[in-house]
Amino acid sequence: MKRLILLLAASALTASPAMAQHAGHDMPGMKMPAPAKTPTAKTPSPKKATAKKPASKKPSSKKAPPAKKPTAKKPPAEPAADPHAGHDMSGTPRMDMPKAQADPHEGHDMPVTDPHAGHVMPNEPSGEHAGHDMSATAVDVPVGPPPPEALQGPENAADTAWGKDAMADGRAVLFNEHGKMLMSKILVDQLETRFRSGRDGYFLNAEGWYGGDIDKLWLKTEIEGAYGSKPEQAEFQALWSHAVDPWFDVQTGVRFDAQPDTRGRLVVGVQGLLPYWIELDSAAFLSDKGDVTARAEAEHDVRITQNLILQPRAEVDLSLQDIPQERVGSGLSKAEVGLRLRYQVTPNLAPYAGLSYEHAFGDTRRFLRADGEDPSSLSFVVGLRTWF
Repeated sequence: MKRLILLLAASALTASPAMAQHAGHDMPGMKMPAPAKTPTAKTPSPKKATAKKPASKKPSSKKAPPAKKPTAKKPPAEPAADPHAGHDMSGTPRMDMPKAQADPHEGHDMPVTDPHAGHVMPNEPSGEHAGHDMSATAVDVPVGPPPPEALQGPENAADTAWGKDAMADGRAVLFNEHGKMLMSKILVDQLETRFRSGRDGYFLNAEGWYGGDIDKLWLKTEIEGAYGSKPEQAEFQALWSHAVDPWFDVQTGVRFDAQPDTRGRLVVGVQGLLPYWIELDSAAFLSDKGDVTARAEAEHDVRITQNLILQPRAEVDLSLQDIPQERVGSGLSKAEVGLRLRYQVTPNLAPYAGLSYEHAFGDTRRFLRADGEDPSSLSFVVGLRTWF
């Protein structure tokens, strides 16, 4: 009986440290056994011990086991009491205990810590400094004359290495390739048939040149007439052209008229490129009879596509006096405007079609009416533009 009492006391002592460690704790989020459900409330273990009846098998004369109770020496081995024992922690936030030996960075959101992240750099979309705004660090390159050291030494330093004669030949070739080369071109700007009421006609406007960048020989011709009759107008010009700037040439020379009357003229003119790529060809003429006339032509290529080009064109004729032999009156004698649409089959072969309108003014209008001709006419034109 005494042994049974001792066993019950030992079981109670071994259960009490586990209960005392967290007694009074209220820790939400941590699954802790409730105090009400401690092993002391249940007494199945004493019942099992009585069922085995170990005392009936051995006499109770052996009192050594009660004297050496293991439970009496267990208190020093009990774990230290919980420092939070008895605390009410119901108001503290829920704490999820990490698993043992978990990765210290598990669940962390660790983006790439680029030292340049977030910088704005519009002129450098990629690379080591992508995203940086380095506009404030831009340095303006100083503009000024060359340093004095650049003007020291020989004028042609290559002569000291290759010899003066060898470099003179090389400089001559370089000079010729950059402005001294002689070239040529022939342009048939208008070779067309004009369909108009009463009488169809033809018109040729061509020119060619030979020379360098500065000086050239220009040849020009215009021939106009009706099919089945001699030309109404035929002229030829031979001009010397000198460039006065990158855009304009001054031209002077002679002009010979074969129709309507044989006559020679002196020519002074200006040819070049106006702003907005308007081509200008203007000239004044002094005939061997003392007559002074002038002409100005302007045209502009409007590229609709790479090969389809619309060309508006205008021409005016002026005269200081009446020239009855040529049916020309003083002042503004004639004006012509046209619109041609051409398609470049190749760069030097372009057929075209369009409209051309001519109108005579002043005494020129009176001369044409006296000859039975209409001073105004509208023509549908079909032609070809080529060069080589």
